[in-house]
Amino acid sequence: MSAERHLHIVRVDVDPQFEAAFNRWYDEVHLPALLACPGWLSARRFVAVDDGPKYAAVYEISGPEAYDTPEFHRVKGFAEFTPHVRNFTRLRLKPVDTM
Repeated sequence: MSAERHLHIVRVDVDPQFEAAFNRWYDEVHLPALLACPGWLSARRFVAVDDGPKYAAVYEISGPEAYDTPEFHRVKGFAEFTPHVRNFTRLRLKPVDTM
């Protein structure tokens, strides 16, 4: 396990006709499923106030090992909303080593 926590940031746009259902699924199904995976420690969602994809989710994870579990592989992705998601971006961040 990594000594310092990492961030995992996902940004997406969703077809407007599916936004309400997507947001319900994300909050009620997807976030709880991810947070039940080993190494997925916290999550928070945001809406963009400037340019870029409208929705963002910021996750705190224990480190890169959080991506390598069967639990994560079962729940990652956008399930039935995949065809309605566009402008997907992912950013993985690790702490800056200070000396």
